[in-house]
Amino acid sequence: MAGGLLALLDDVASIAKVAAASIDDVAAGAAKASAKAAGAVIDDAAVTPKYLHGFEAKRELPIIWKIAKGSIKNKLLILLPVALLLANFAPWLISPLLMIGGAYLCFEGAEKVLHAFLPHDEHNGGEQEEVDDPAHLEEKKAAGAIKTDFILSAEIMTIILSGIPQSNFWMEAATLAVAGIGITVAV
Repeated sequence: MAGGLLALLDDVASIAKVAAASIDDVAAGAAKASAKAAGAVIDDAAVTPKYLHGFEAKRELPIIWKIAKGSIKNKLLILLPVALLLANFAPWLISPLLMIGGAYLCFEGAEKVLHAFLPHDEHNGGEQEEVDDPAHLEEKKAAGAIKTDFILSAEIMTIILSGIPQSNFWMEAATLAVAGIGITVAV
């Protein structure tokens, strides 16, 4: 009976070692794949302050929290399943999506530069936001930030997916989830 208990404890220890190795693999994969997404993450971080402009300092953290929750929902509930479907059923589509996303980000960057040198009324204060209801304005700004984050997060998650070595479904899912949450926290 003591031999059976020792064998069981040995099996539990072996399973714990494998689980620890898997966690290390997920963390290492997430860190490596996230590093490839640094350029898009910087763009994502640069967008956030725009959505806080014009609010009282005490409202900034609650607005950031709303945006962060929306970003995590985007990444985990929408983009992660889509990325896993791509990786497992249409891996050939990842490179074209990266190129389309890169082209879109280039377009956005060029548009910002153009508007810096040649502003027009819409970007130069011609249209003023309604400030009658600060709560409504806050919701509108947070929703806009979450939509912008969705586009940037799609590119970030695709970059991360392309950086994950071929592995099993659950390892890819865990790596994408850890990297997505880590990037949201970093931003």
